[in-house]
Amino acid sequence: MAETFTFELVSPERLVFSAEVRSVVVPGTDGEFEILAGHSPFLSTIRPGILKLTTAGGEEKKIYVRGGFADANAAGLTLLAEEALPFEQLTRDQIGDAVAKAEAAVKVANDDDSRYRAETLVSQLKEVAALVA
Repeated sequence: MAETFTFELVSPERLVFSAEVRSVVVPGTDGEFEILAGHSPFLSTIRPGILKLTTAGGEEKKIYVRGGFADANAAGLTLLAEEALPFEQLTRDQIGDAVAKAEAAVKVANDDDSRYRAETLVSQLKEVAALVA
């Protein structure tokens, strides 16, 4: 049996997921990364995207996350997400609304950095929208 570690996904509203897992693939700001048991300590920001995990029992799950931080340490992996929702509960309308808000932020951005961040968010959310049925 594959080694497992503790994974907790927390949003501002609640504890979204907590269990022993075999692996977690996280949409990091600089690209996806995978955490396995015994991973070196690691801290990263995350971008909007689909988190993929494999439970200790081998079940695969997908969870939409929108920004936050991932902290891998000796105790396991903790992910603090701005928003988290099981992928199967995510709707086109929800993502469409998020894209519209991000596009509005591009229009009112008052400096290059703000505009760049808003444009990047639009792009990332459109990637997620392409995955939603």
